[in-house]
Formats: sequence, C-alpha cells, structure tokens
Amino acid sequence: MGERLRPEVLFPLFAPVTALPGIGPRLGKLFEKLTGPAVVDLLWHLPTALVDRRYRPKVHEAEAGRIATIRLRVDQHLPGRGNRPYRVRCHDETGFLHLVFFHVKGDYLERLLPVGATRVVSGRVEHFNNEVQIAHPDHVLAPEEAEHLTVEPVYGLTAGLSPRIVQKAIAAALDRAPGLPEWADPALLRREGWTGWREALRRAHAPESEADLAPATPFRRRLAYDELLANQLAIAMVRAHTRRLPGRRLAGDGSLRRSVEAALPFRLTPAQNQALAEIFADMAAPHRMLRLLQGDVGSGKTVVALMAMLAAIECGAQAALMAPTEILCRQHLATIEALAAAAGIGIVLLTGREKGRARQAILERIASGEAQIVVGTHALFQDEVAFRDLALAIIDEQHRFGVEQRVALAAKGGAVDMLVMTATPIPRTLLMTAYGDLDASFLREKPAGRRPIATRTIPLERLDEVVAALRRAFSQGAKVYWICPLVAESEAVDLAAAESRHAALAAIFGARVGLVHGRMKGAEKDRVMAAFAEGGVDLLVATTVVEVGVDVPAATVIVIEHAERFGLAQLHQLRGRVGRGDRPSSCLLLYAPPLGETAKARLRIMRESEDGFRIAEEDLRLRGGGEVLGTRQSGIPELRLADLAVHQELLATARDDARLVLLRDPELQSERGAALRILLYLFQRDAAVRYLRSG
Repeated sequence: MGERLRPEVLFPLFAPVTALPGIGPRLGKLFEKLTGPAVVDLLWHLPTALVDRRYRPKVHEAEAGRIATIRLRVDQHLPGRGNRPYRVRCHDETGFLHLVFFHVKGDYLERLLPVGATRVVSGRVEHFNNEVQIAHPDHVLAPEEAEHLTVEPVYGLTAGLSPRIVQKAIAAALDRAPGLPEWADPALLRREGWTGWREALRRAHAPESEADLAPATPFRRRLAYDELLANQLAIAMVRAHTRRLPGRRLAGDGSLRRSVEAALPFRLTPAQNQALAEIFADMAAPHRMLRLLQGDVGSGKTVVALMAMLAAIECGAQAALMAPTEILCRQHLATIEALAAAAGIGIVLLTGREKGRARQAILERIASGEAQIVVGTHALFQDEVAFRDLALAIIDEQHRFGVEQRVALAAKGGAVDMLVMTATPIPRTLLMTAYGDLDASFLREKPAGRRPIATRTIPLERLDEVVAALRRAFSQGAKVYWICPLVAESEAVDLAAAESRHAALAAIFGARVGLVHGRMKGAEKDRVMAAFAEGGVDLLVATTVVEVGVDVPAATVIVIEHAERFGLAQLHQLRGRVGRGDRPSSCLLLYAPPLGETAKARLRIMRESEDGFRIAEEDLRLRGGGEVLGTRQSGIPELRLADLAVHQELLATARDDARLVLLRDPELQSERGAALRILLYLFQRDAAVRYLRSG
C-alpha cells in the first residue's frame, strides 16, 4: 500500500541499503540487523560519541595517550619475526616515530606506506622505551586526502561492521537525502532557532564537540520533533477517521447490571464507579467509543469489563473480550461466569484449542446470538467467526496486539464500541505516543481486602536462606512462584536457567515443584498451572510466562531470580502475582552483585513503592520510552530520534500542532499539508494517509 503512493522525492531514501556504494549482500544483511533495510534507516542511526583528530603536533611534542594526526616521511620497513610486531620507521623534522602492526599478511603495508613517500597518519600516541609510536593507526592517507581528518562521529556497531564502513555508508546516505518542503510550523522554527530538516540531519551526524551529542542540541531537538509530529499527526488522523464513522447509542435499562452488582461479594471502588460512568457515557453517545482502561495488577478491571458488556447485552447485542493467551482467557472466563451467574448470561470461550464438532457448536451459538459474551484469543479474528450483533469489543493487554488487530475485531460488527484494557501502567508521555487515539480511564486504587506485599532484596549467594524461608512458607500452606530469566541453557549467557533451577529445587522439595516455560505446548502448560492453582504443585518454577493475569490466591511468595536483569514494569507485573488472597505476601528479589546504578535504582524503587503509576514514570526515566513496554513486539511505534524522557515538552507541542493542522486542513490539501504528507511517509506512518478522504 505504502510503496505505491510514496512521494517520488523519497525514493532514494527507501532504496535498500545495498544501493549504496561498496555495500553488497553480505554487508547489507549486517546493516539490516544494525539499523534496518533501507537507506533512510541509516539516517536515523545518530552518532553516540566522537573522535577528535584536530591535534596535529610535531613528533617530538606528541603527548602519550592522545589521538594525534601527524605528517611523516616513510624511512624503512622492519618486518617482525616470530611474535615480534611489524614496524615502519618514519620521521619529521623533529624526530622519529614507529608505526607498529601485529599479524601482518601479504605486502599491503608496503603498498600503503611506500618508502620515501609522505603520509598523514592518525592514531593514539604511545611512548615506549623512550620512543614515540602509534600501534595500528586509524588512518594512513596521502596529504591531499587528509583535509577531512578533523572530528569523526562514532556509531553503534554490530559484529562484522567496522567503524569505517559504517561512517562511509552513513555519509553516502546523507548525500542521498533530498531537500524536502518545510513541514514544521514557521513560528515554532523561529522560536526554537531551528534549521531545515536536511541541515539538522547533517549537523547531527557531524558533531564538533561532546556537547553536540546531547539530545538537547537544536538539531537533535529538531529531528526528535519531526518524528514526534509524524507520530502525533498519524494518531490524530486515525482518531478523526474513527470519530467520523457512525456509531450507535447503547443505553440499556440497567436491569442486568443491577442484578449482578447486588450479587457481588464486594462493593465497587470509587475508581471502578468513575471508570464505569465514563464508559457508559461513551456507549450511550452516538459516536464509537475508543477508550483505554488502565489499572494496576489487581485493580479490578475484569469486573468493569463485565459491567460494560452487560450494558451492551441489555440492548440485545453481543460483547467480546479478547486476551493474548489461553490461560488469561480461561481466567477471565472463570471470573465472569462466577459474577454473571446471577443474570443468566450465555457465555462461550473460543481459543485455538477447540476443534471439530465442539468448535462448530460454539460458532453456531455465536452466530445465533445465544452466546451473549464471547471470550477468546486471536481465534476471534478468524473468518468463520460471525456474530449476530457485536456491539462492544474489549481487548485485554493491548500492548500485545497492534492497532490493525483492534480494527480487525471491530470489523466483526457494525459500529463497534472499543474498550482496551492494560495492567501495565503507562506513563502519560507514552500514552500520548502509543494510545493518543484513545480516551483514558484509570483505576488508581486497589479493591478492598488487598494486602500490601513485603519486598526484600537478597544477594544470590544467600540462596540457602531463601530455601529455608520457603520451607517455613510451605509449612503454613503457602504456594510459591520462582521466576527465572531464561528458558534453556544458553552458552552465550551463563545463567541459572529454568530447567537447572527446577532440578535443584526438586532435589530439595521433590514432586511438589512444577515447571512452566515458553517452549511448552499449551495443554502441558495449562496442566501444570492447574496443578499449581488447585493441586499438588506448591512451588512453580517459571520463566516470565506468568506475568500477565494468572490468579492463584494461595500464592503468597514470589522469588525473582536475577532481578537486576528485569525492567521495573516487569518486576512490578510479576510481584502482582501474589497478594491476591487474604494472607500477608512477600516478594524476594535475588540479585547478583555488583549492581550497576540503574539496577540499584530499580530495586530501590521496588522496595519503596507498590504504586504502578509511580513505577511506570520511574521506569521511563531510567530506561527511556522504547523499552518500557518492550515495544519490539507491542505494536507501539518505535521512536528512534526522540527520547521521551528528555523531549517531553516537544511531544506536547507536536500533539497540539497536529490537532490544529487537522482542524484547519483536515485533508492535508494546503502547501503545508502536502509537506506533512511527505513527513508521514518519511517516518513510515503512511498507514494513516489511507484515512484522508482524498488520500
């Protein structure tokens, strides 16, 4: 779709990296791994450091330890013997200098440094046995080629790519960058003192001092703003498109909701009531609901989801709840069935596991409308799933699904209202970049009866104390999670993997230790989970597959091994697996010293706070936006130039600018509108262009 309509001016940037001189298929694969498949991906690969080659001393004044660029005459070659290095003796009018090379093959040094020639050499100066030397110089050039040796950008690398190759490729990519029409607001450009896009890009890749590498420099801010503007404009366009679609009013008589609420074993919290008021108002309005419900682990989202579904069912329609894993679906089903029993609602579960006749029977119940609530995994998208009248779709743990999947589920009905739920508290800035098309409701308080969780940090060498604590916990009838960071022994990362940890604990506690990990078949995983929830397994060794939603009230202890390897949000998610019953619970964070500053800060915040929203903000500060939600698999656009921890105020400006643009020029038809279309294609947000009536 995107390629066909991409503006021609951008073609050179969307050519494959192999279109650049000197990059064949082998290097192309390495660049794809490092930056991405297209030339434009190299432009976004900004330097992380620099090498200053402007120090140009004479030989006798060259200081040890500094990088120097020196003009020399080549005197003689002294090939190494045995394990002695190859040396090339050179001089200038002040003294002698040796260039030192190890592992020399063939005659390439004789060609590079012919005797009698003048060369400019750049590298780190060493003083050795009262002699000046440079080992393996970075550059050996003829004098007329050496003008450009001033300041060199240093880029992140991947195995197989040398700094020189990456520098050359990025320089070639910059040469292909076209002049593009200005898409930024002229008043903003003046206020910030920004140059045009291409000049900002050139300056970002040609730092002259350490200060030029900071995200706050005008040219880096300019590029960050371009990326955020593309992101916010795309979100605003999707939102405007959704708002234009006809909706339907869903305002039931409240009868089912009243009967279920009366039967609840607890009262709804003020936060739940507030969220429900916002949801019911959206459902009763003539436009389509697009709302995000954010609540910490255990804040009672499933009950809110059920009440919303009942509002749709009171109008004679159906509701669907989609979750990323089968375990989570079964759990939602158990909660909903128990609560909805009072109202006599027809509920079915549809996952990839139902086959043959059983599956056919479920599909028939959905098509006839007899199934009023359908809970399911991705299986709900399949073509043969047809609803009689789907009016409300709820997606749980949205960050596991992309926007496309949201649209696919909505397409199963006419004018479907959408509620997206997440237990990952998302900082406000990330909310704007990831879910700006949704209105947000928050469940900031825990339901009554939730006990605080005591969190302690323990170094790994005190493992025996942990085992003793587990013995005490088992004697009081507790169940325990033990979380490991990896699945199978990986040679590269010497970690206590889940399988060996399981074997070690089984040697102590016998058959009451179970194991679940990501490579197990669904049925096997469910069997072990069931044995942990109700049966004879009291200690569950697991990789992070348990982080979302599994509910075992008897579990009161969670041990997280190598806690320093986990992100804050993940640690918080995992800790939320305990503290679900009425008994005091604890979380033991095992770490391998010595800890880095970031890991120390993470573990300290975990000890101090159980507030998921505070933890999410701290996580953003410590890690930067891209990683907080593990964006690689989350359908959340990855930001490569903007850093949300630093460029927050630019995000707010971009958001306001995008809204204003679409207010004045909804079809992007003006001169600036045309430039903004190019911007959307440049940052590959062109899916949004489809939503322009004329686009």
